[in-house]
Amino acid sequence: MGYVSAVPVPQPRAARAAVSGGRRSLAAALLLGALGATVVLLSAGQIWAEGTASVGGGSVPVEADGGTVTGVPTALAIVGLAALFAVFAVRRTGRTLVAALLALSGAGAALAAVLGASDSAALDAEAARISGDTAAAVVGLSHTVWPYVTAAGAVLILLAGLFALRFGKSWPAMGGRYERSGTPRAARKAPTTDPDRPEDLWKALDRGEDPTHGA
Repeated sequence: MGYVSAVPVPQPRAARAAVSGGRRSLAAALLLGALGATVVLLSAGQIWAEGTASVGGGSVPVEADGGTVTGVPTALAIVGLAALFAVFAVRRTGRTLVAALLALSGAGAALAAVLGASDSAALDAEAARISGDTAAAVVGLSHTVWPYVTAAGAVLILLAGLFALRFGKSWPAMGGRYERSGTPRAARKAPTTDPDRPEDLWKALDRGEDPTHGA
């Protein structure tokens, strides 16, 4: 008569590699998304453009930060952060849609930052405010490196979204009762109590159970 071995069957190498790859892609997406949003939010508050405006026969310096030039990168970075964490709250089609939103947020923020690097409207508006002349224009316009830093941070958000689109199906969901392999956990069986064994009776009492119940 044959017997059943109690030795656990080793997990196939391909399955272990898939689990390991899923963890790496998950960590990469989280790192890229969080870092990218942080870079965008910080660099958008820096000075993007500088110049001078003529006021009363003289000239005064005029400058504009990223939020004054365009508020799009900041807004999309916040949307990207929300999408990054929402990826783990949804599954299947919902996860794909949220991952796409994350990628689009990064792409949109990068495009807005690059376009803002050559924009002069914000400085012209500031010059008009300072001089009181609506036709005033900025002279000696120059741009700093911060718009491109913002664009680089937005690209990181885009990469996080692409990682989520490619590998997100293998990531766990928040609150899901799943093992690392993605299979549901087996329900635990309550320990049985043998009324003829005193040690079992004591263990049942320690657990707060009635050892005579069902006897």
